[in-house]
Amino acid sequence: MQAVQILINALVLGSLYACIAIGFSLVWGVLNVINLIHGSFIVLGAYLAFGLYQSLHLSPWYAIVVAAPVFFVFGYIVQRLILNRVITAPVLVTLTLTFGLDLILNNAMIYVFTADYRRLTLIPPLGSVSFEGVVVPVDRLIATATALALTGLLYLLLRRSRVGRAIVAVRLDRDAAVLMGVHVPSIYAVAFGLGAALAGCAGVLMALIFPISPLTSSAYLGKAFVVCVLGGLGSVSGALAGGMLLALVESVGSAFFGPAHATTLSFLLLIIFLILRPQGLVGRKGFE
Repeated sequence: MQAVQILINALVLGSLYACIAIGFSLVWGVLNVINLIHGSFIVLGAYLAFGLYQSLHLSPWYAIVVAAPVFFVFGYIVQRLILNRVITAPVLVTLTLTFGLDLILNNAMIYVFTADYRRLTLIPPLGSVSFEGVVVPVDRLIATATALALTGLLYLLLRRSRVGRAIVAVRLDRDAAVLMGVHVPSIYAVAFGLGAALAGCAGVLMALIFPISPLTSSAYLGKAFVVCVLGGLGSVSGALAGGMLLALVESVGSAFFGPAHATTLSFLLLIIFLILRPQGLVGRKGFE
């Protein structure tokens, strides 16, 4: 039963990791921008869920409905007014810019919320489901289903909608997309807005499971980066595969070596992939 419990934990964690990373992967793949503000977006989404629940008793499931449009508009504005000015500059320039924006947002959250850890506790608690010795909290089950649903919605958006196909076209070949009449600056802003919206929704889900503090933004950013490398850049299926692999390694590693070594194992796996398969699980070599 211990093996089943580990696999269930990995499935729950992997779904959340995929939800964390998918927006980061989208921005990186489409805009060629390593968005270092992504972790702070996730933490801000967690604070939004916490604040809505504490002040209005609004369930986190409904907080996602608020977070998605709010963060989309926020991300859209940030890209159009700030990032768009340097979007054609070398990667180091955009990297430095997003690093500066992350410092501003993270320090603003520390100033407003302080660095103390908070916990979103549902009243009454949802309890847990147990079967043959395997125990899974209900809130984690709902968070897993929601994370998978968000991932599926993005996949359908990219495959079925006109905007989604334009995003994929810009991802594959920006110059060809321009010749086909795609307004690339608008697509960049939409892609960045979607990345921010997914980050905010992921933060709402993470608030149900993990403590909330501005200090956790770097950890979320690190997870997103590792998942992108493991799964493959700019791919919904890659984010899902990378998230599941990372969660499985961490869950197994925590069971055998202790939770303190989970991060060490994840970055060891990152190094192995960078050496042996830098394109990731579902990526293609040389595909940019």
